[in-house]
Amino acid sequence: MKNIAFYAGSFDPFTNGHLELIKQASNTFDRIIIGIGINPDKERRFDKNKMKIAIEESLVLENITNCKVIIYQGYTWESAKENKSSILIRGLRNETDYRYEEEIAKFNDQYGIDTIYLRARNHGQISSSFVYKELLLGKDISSYVPEPVKKLILK
Repeated sequence: MKNIAFYAGSFDPFTNGHLELIKQASNTFDRIIIGIGINPDKERRFDKNKMKIAIEESLVLENITNCKVIIYQGYTWESAKENKSSILIRGLRNETDYRYEEEIAKFNDQYGIDTIYLRARNHGQISSSFVYKELLLGKDISSYVPEPVKKLILK
């Protein structure tokens, strides 16, 4: 049986921190499903379909071949199961992230979904919100996002 992990997020935008976690996970798991989660209660900043393509292009540039990018709605645990995964990958930047993620992990436990935490090493301080704020301030975001994502969000 293949070891398939599910990495979910809004990826609005996808950052170098996200990419760093995927690099780590791609060396651990046979396959990774990257799920762009759509929350109907939140308005996206960037088009989900274009972000999916930018993420795929970023993976190609990094020579990461064991990932698939999908867009989904509903519970993450349901989408993980639909994609034959019982493992969620979650990134941690700090203690606050841990407390938040642990509450969600407890919820997912009841559906047979395990959670693995990875630490974004060199890019742990980067969040999608931070990148968006820098963008609004007219700052250079080159060191925070992969090149295909930069091209998308600067359009």
